[in-house]
Amino acid sequence: MTHESPGALLSILRDGQARTRAELVQLTGLARSTLSQRLDALLDQRWILPVEEAISSGGRPATAFAFNPRARLVLAADLGVTHARVALTDLSGAVLAEQTADVPIDSGPERCLTWLLDTAAGLLTDRDISDIGGIGLGLPGPVEHTSGRPINPPLMPGWDGFPVLEWLHGKINAPVLVDNDVNIMALGEHRATAPNVEHMIFVKVGTGIGCGIISERRLHRGAQGAAGDIGHVRVPSADQALCRCGNIGCLEAIAGGGALAAQLQVEGTREVVRLVRGGTIEAIKLVRESGREIGLVLASIVNFFNPTTIVIGGDLAEAGEHLLAGVREVVYGRSLPLATQRLDIRASSLGDRAGVSGAAMMVIEHVLTPAAVDRVVDFS
Repeated sequence: MTHESPGALLSILRDGQARTRAELVQLTGLARSTLSQRLDALLDQRWILPVEEAISSGGRPATAFAFNPRARLVLAADLGVTHARVALTDLSGAVLAEQTADVPIDSGPERCLTWLLDTAAGLLTDRDISDIGGIGLGLPGPVEHTSGRPINPPLMPGWDGFPVLEWLHGKINAPVLVDNDVNIMALGEHRATAPNVEHMIFVKVGTGIGCGIISERRLHRGAQGAAGDIGHVRVPSADQALCRCGNIGCLEAIAGGGALAAQLQVEGTREVVRLVRGGTIEAIKLVRESGREIGLVLASIVNFFNPTTIVIGGDLAEAGEHLLAGVREVVYGRSLPLATQRLDIRASSLGDRAGVSGAAMMVIEHVLTPAAVDRVVDFS
């Protein structure tokens, strides 16, 4: 790694340790005058701040410099099928303010995104909208990652091909990154609770079903961003069940929260969870069977991908051990012994905050690359 630019210098200081000019000269090999120019460029944009520390053995203490996580804000949002969460974070991912609301995704892109921006404005108390350094957004459907556009999303009428990235960028002059919700949940859960796990599967079970794949500690999206869409894998027991995607026999059509709610004749996944927590036997049986059906698909993935950890999240996971028990029963029974030897299947630690956490991390990893920082400080 070279240390010639301000952005490369910032990447050294991101570990949180304050360092003096002398220490940075030693680390980078830069001339002191060149180093001072780089530090000045970062100080001008408040990417770093001086920290007075008594490091020297005598005389005046040397000035050390440290990364400033409050240099920019990140607007992170997780829009679900029926409800949404928006958060403002700093550049370490720490949540500064957040808000949740029932916002149906089928109300259309402009209404949902306008709500997002109005909510963000309300969360900005002592900072200006120009302080937002990036926007990260998760959507409950297939997203072409390069363009940020939803592609034929079965649960998002009116969103197909909508230019989400361009629309948001036109309102806030900052980088915009859009992904499907389960990918950002996988990213958030991994970074916050299991950063040393090499191979992880995050399964979201809400109205729909999907999974995010962490491979060699990186989010794997596939060629177009469609990797992990297990909700539309055909399962034998689904028989002729019609799925919202237009196909028949999809896992989601029999095991998703929407399917269970229809069978129980209640309104939505959260009502299913309420019945389970209240001890309704029929609801408990359906949720456990949902876990078994999901486990059947995951058993094939375990044999193929051999993850270390499977994390179950989403609204239906709030039903407790019943869903997990069904998943574990089939995965451990149907997968190869070597593949399950050290396999941990657990509930999400972040719960419904996994999405905004991952959306923030997605933005942070993007805006703090050396090249991105150099563009902001106009380095040439």
